[in-house]
Amino acid sequence: MTTNAPHTGIWPLIPYADKKAGIRFLVEAFGFEESLIVPGDDGGIVHAELRWPNGGGIMIGTCDTGNPFAKPKGSGAAYVVTGEPDALFERAVAAGAEVLRKPQDQDYGSREFAVRDPEGNTWSFGTYAGS
Repeated sequence: MTTNAPHTGIWPLIPYADKKAGIRFLVEAFGFEESLIVPGDDGGIVHAELRWPNGGGIMIGTCDTGNPFAKPKGSGAAYVVTGEPDALFERAVAAGAEVLRKPQDQDYGSREFAVRDPEGNTWSFGTYAGS
């Protein structure tokens, strides 16, 4: 777990039907770090947080019916700041991410790419960190 990463007040919930597989993919493909995994009595995952090495993180959401926060499988999307989009793109593709847009320079000075994870969530990564 990264202990010196800055904290953020925004934690997107990304829904996964198979939470364990989603976490494995996010760690392998993108380099998220497991920071909190709360197991349920049934062996599933009740709550999970993954930190981004550059600060901030995401929570693993649910597709489980009956949960008021549930979202449909594949309905998540996030933009994540990285200083090395080309290397991260290669890592993501090697892990099985579906390419939506290869790394390219944007008019506003960012270098970015977009991929889809195995459950259909959309991920964009780039050097733009806001103004």
